[in-house]
Amino acid sequence: MLSEQRKGHIVWVSDVKAARSLEKYGNVHFISRRLHYAVVYVDADREEETLRNLQRLPYVKKIERSLRSELKTEYTKESEDKTRFYSM
Repeated sequence: MLSEQRKGHIVWVSDVKAARSLEKYGNVHFISRRLHYAVVYVDADREEETLRNLQRLPYVKKIERSLRSELKTEYTKESEDKTRFYSM
């Protein structure tokens, strides 16, 4: 059963093939082969314990907290729609 609250983390790795094993620690949303990072969502109630375990892995370089949850996703229309002026 998935927890309601998840926290996103960017896990920088040295080995992309080994990054597939991050599934044990949380939900792997994306793995970048070119930039060598993975986006992993972990349960908020077990976040500290999971991050400690991730940090111990030999192929993990650095872990950063994702700021996506803090971004504003609801937009207001403060100005008039100008698309009608640019249509052909």
